[in-house]
Amino acid sequence: MKDGGIIGFIGTGIMGAPMAKNLARAGFKVRAWNRSASKTQALLEFGIETAPTAAEVAQDCDAVIIMLSDGPTCDHVLHETGEHGAPVLPAMKIGANLVVMSSIPVETARDQGEKATACGIGYLDAPVSGGEKGATDATLAIMAGGEQSVFDALVPAFKAMGRPTRIGPAGTGQLAKLANQIIVGNTLATVAEALIFAKMGGADPAAVRAALLGGFADSTILQQHGERMCVGNWKPGGFSRYQLKDLRTAMAFAETINATLPVSKLTTGLYEDTVEHGDGDKDQSAVYLELARLNGLI
Repeated sequence: MKDGGIIGFIGTGIMGAPMAKNLARAGFKVRAWNRSASKTQALLEFGIETAPTAAEVAQDCDAVIIMLSDGPTCDHVLHETGEHGAPVLPAMKIGANLVVMSSIPVETARDQGEKATACGIGYLDAPVSGGEKGATDATLAIMAGGEQSVFDALVPAFKAMGRPTRIGPAGTGQLAKLANQIIVGNTLATVAEALIFAKMGGADPAAVRAALLGGFADSTILQQHGERMCVGNWKPGGFSRYQLKDLRTAMAFAETINATLPVSKLTTGLYEDTVEHGDGDKDQSAVYLELARLNGLI
């Protein structure tokens, strides 16, 4: 990043807003756009500029960060005209860097990288893990795919948001995120199953969770999401429907590499039922509710 350079930030929702704030707190000049303008207006007090369209955010920036819901949405904003205005990629100056921090398919990231390179734009796919808390606390795990030189240029910005690691070429950041989501989804289901098992056996799930902390079964998911399950807090830090999206993306890519993932197949089915039963906009720990339904607890 050049001194005085601007970082464009497109998508300031649950994750994007705290990420943009942390960039501003670290001294970066940030210009933001979001489909819901009220979400960018709330950033003004942090010294973050706003623009009426995504393309206007991208103009003259040294780097543009995309934090949108999925691959098709990212592609639409990057390459097509819509409610966001003109496409973003043609609006970027030659030599700038495009960083897609959304969770998207591996193939989509590779295609985006090729199109950016053809326009003289550096590219990284750099999805994150850590949820809303990690975004707020600037402790996100950032998994980047792309050229080493582009990654090196973005390290200062990444460190304002969390802990960056370059995995390899374009697309490998998304591959690492899918591996992460396999672990997260399967562990969420396992923690939910264990707490329901404890409850049905006559124990207090909260007491069981407390007893397990610090042992081999401990994990960030047991600590944070296990507590959510015990108290029934489904306010989303990460939506169940997005967890399902990522698991489906992982399973689809697994087919292309002939990988058999039986545990993840079961977990994907649980999240499909979670969303089908109306819990898609609840926290991803709401898989607990689906397991509770299966066991006749609700």
